Amino acid sequence: MICEDDPKLAGLLKAAVEKYGFQAHLVQDFDRVTDFFQQCDPHLVLLDVNLPRYDGFYWCRQIRSLSTCPIMFISARDGEMDQVMALEYGADDYITKPFHYEVVMAKIRSHLRRVYGEYAPQSEERIVQLAGLILYPERMEMQLHQSSVQLSKNETILIEAMLKSHPRLAPREMLLEKLWDDQTFVDENTLNVNMTRVRKKLQELGIEDAIETVRGAGYRLQTTWDAEPS
Repeated sequence: MICEDDPKLAGLLKAAVEKYGFQAHLVQDFDRVTDFFQQCDPHLVLLDVNLPRYDGFYWCRQIRSLSTCPIMFISARDGEMDQVMALEYGADDYITKPFHYEVVMAKIRSHLRRVYGEYAPQSEERIVQLAGLILYPERMEMQLHQSSVQLSKNETILIEAMLKSHPRLAPREMLLEKLWDDQTFVDENTLNVNMTRVRKKLQELGIEDAIETVRGAGYRLQTTWDAEPS
């Protein structure tokens, strides 16, 4: 995914990437970068710093909350603090303009090998399941029988916590701690909003009324779905 608001440079980057056999998707709406990210589900992101409305550092944080895919900054800003901020916000690399396209492609291939290819850590994938409902936390994916849905990072955390707590209650405080353990203040409504999104994802799998709200205490997952496919 290429997030660059200079159309000429974005086109040149796209051509360079596709020359080496990769698919490239250009961000068109710079107010909805994370929506586009979730839609195209890229293996790597090229991100400029100077963007309309919100800068690249903001979008880097938003993307990093959803995925661990490599993020490479490509920017004319060559100050040390810009590079430090990019890395602190979760980026994997920072290339300053002007640059050689061969160097950009070499770095892209290097990051892809490290994360997905021959240098990727060979660890066994975690699976959390209950009565036919399967969660793949690292993929941020949930399956029931032959259907599957993609999840955000927060949705994954919530459904994993409730699956592991079943049939017990998942306490509200525990869920808040898992979601926002590095923040000192959280709006009371934020957890409710995220839980509403989890309910919608369950509904996409045909699961209704599976999350019981225990007022003031937390949430309990009920197995309201059929464990075996019909």
